Amino acid sequence: QVQLVESGGGLVQPGGSLRLSCVVSGSNFNDAGLGWYRQAPGNQRELVATISRSYNLNYADSVRGRFTISRDNAKNTVYLQMNNLKPEDTAVYYCNQRFGGRDSWGQGTQVTVSS
Repeated sequence: QVQLVESGGGLVQPGGSLRLSCVVSGSNFNDAGLGWYRQAPGNQRELVATISRSYNLNYADSVRGRFTISRDNAKNTVYLQMNNLKPEDTAVYYCNQRFGGRDSWGQGTQVTVSS
């Protein structure tokens, strides 16, 4: 059974930085696509960034140039470095793994950007 556990969320002032981590267990991590999604109150879940098994990267326009996704296959961990955070980045952030046509999700971690 695949399990994804996120950490690193919190409260940060506008312009600040956070790094989210997601440890994935029970999966074919090295062969899987990984991603971060977010959901703000009243909104649908949206893609933030993805990284493929071959390290191809994809970002939402709203975060490109501010956020960086990376993966460490030795640690079964995917990261999201978030810089220059804005109030509109406030949301619950979810880690995703896609393998064999199947999606697995973490429980989410809250990120709040406020002064």
